[in-house]
Amino acid sequence: MDRIDELRLLLAILDSGSLAEAGRRLRLSPPAVTRALAAMEERLGLRLFDRTTRRLAPTEAGRRLADHARRLVADYGEAMAEAAGEAGAPRGRLRIAAPLVFGRRHVAPVVTAFLAAQPEVTAELILSDRSVDLVEEGIDVAIRVGDLAETALVARRIGTLRRVLAASPAYLARRGMPATPDDLARHETVLFSALGAVPEWRFAGPAGVEIAVRIAPRFTVTQAEAAVAAAVAGQGIVRALSYQVAEELADGRLLRLLREFEPPPAPVHLVFPTARLMAPRLRVFLDFAAPRLSALPVLRDG
Repeated sequence: MDRIDELRLLLAILDSGSLAEAGRRLRLSPPAVTRALAAMEERLGLRLFDRTTRRLAPTEAGRRLADHARRLVADYGEAMAEAAGEAGAPRGRLRIAAPLVFGRRHVAPVVTAFLAAQPEVTAELILSDRSVDLVEEGIDVAIRVGDLAETALVARRIGTLRRVLAASPAYLARRGMPATPDDLARHETVLFSALGAVPEWRFAGPAGVEIAVRIAPRFTVTQAEAAVAAAVAGQGIVRALSYQVAEELADGRLLRLLREFEPPPAPVHLVFPTARLMAPRLRVFLDFAAPRLSALPVLRDG
């Protein structure tokens, strides 16, 4: 039994809940199923299923392996079909992760346009400001802001963003306009904590020297739109990524502050794993989405 067949057997056991039923599905005898599972567990050095006379249940290791196996088996099938010229139109499910505000405003329209062009593809868009683990969470492609730390990911750069300071005209009329980062110590601030657990904002100083300013936020929130809304309501100065306040800056509800002290722009990438074959649906989606996202004005804030 080759490795792909082993994974198919693992999934059949998990899905059916029975060694005998898995054997029937794959046309294997019960002894062959038992031997194959035992050989796999011995090679890995761990149990994949807890087995009693009444019950068969996957271990945590078995569940994790099955999550990867399901995608690998599907990708293998698609790759073989495509190599044989039988793939036709892309099909299957795409899982896409994006930051909450950017995903809602900019990625969702691209995904829906892609689905309209590819009727055999379905999609799940995961909107979250946390950095998802693509492999562990079964994500096909994600939007990442900032320098990339994961060397196992392939990336397509689609633009840049800045971290900007902004406040409402009413707040600035009441408290005054800060002239330097040090002035922030005398101001009320709103902290979007997903940008960093430490209440410290960093700026570009003279001759490239970085300036770090500790703040004592009046309001801390884990969701960007809530932080921006608080700033619009006059609760203080907020720091956010430029796309998160683009609408508010454009219509004058917020004013951009200390622009000359802003850090260098942060790159924005589409990232996807290299550990598995690229399914046709992912390749076609990347070719569709990358130029459309690159054309967004909010990704040209360099």
